Amino acid sequence: MKTLRTFFLFMLLALAGTQAHAQKIMDGSYGTVGYIKSDGTIQDKSYRTIGYIKNNGTVQDGSYKTIGYLKSDGTVQDASYRTVGYIKNDGTVQNGSYQTIGYVKKDGTIQDKNYRTIGYARDIPRQWAAFFFFFKM
Repeated sequence: MKTLRTFFLFMLLALAGTQAHAQKIMDGSYGTVGYIKSDGTIQDKSYRTIGYIKNNGTVQDGSYKTIGYLKSDGTVQDASYRTVGYIKNDGTVQNGSYQTIGYVKKDGTIQDKNYRTIGYARDIPRQWAAFFFFFKM
């Protein structure tokens, strides 16, 4: 009986842990638009998996089809390895022609090129947040 109780306690803690590690993505009006879990799983606001960001920088849709790549130097590529943008260390986001299209601030605030707040992605890596807001492929 003790083993069964321990198992259920473990399962409850594991389930709570997976939800605790999902960080909320919000629009500019603080409405929830999705979640990104610490393992790179991207979910919509109803917790349905819509994509994945793998440790190696590969970005996949919900069916595991590769849709792009996030390179360690901040280069963003589409599935055919064509460069479509750049995410600078300071949070500046540029398109493939080096034109600034937005910013990801240290506090997770997402701004368009005119510094208008378009969303929030606190406690999410800058590259992941930038990809979510600016490079949905």
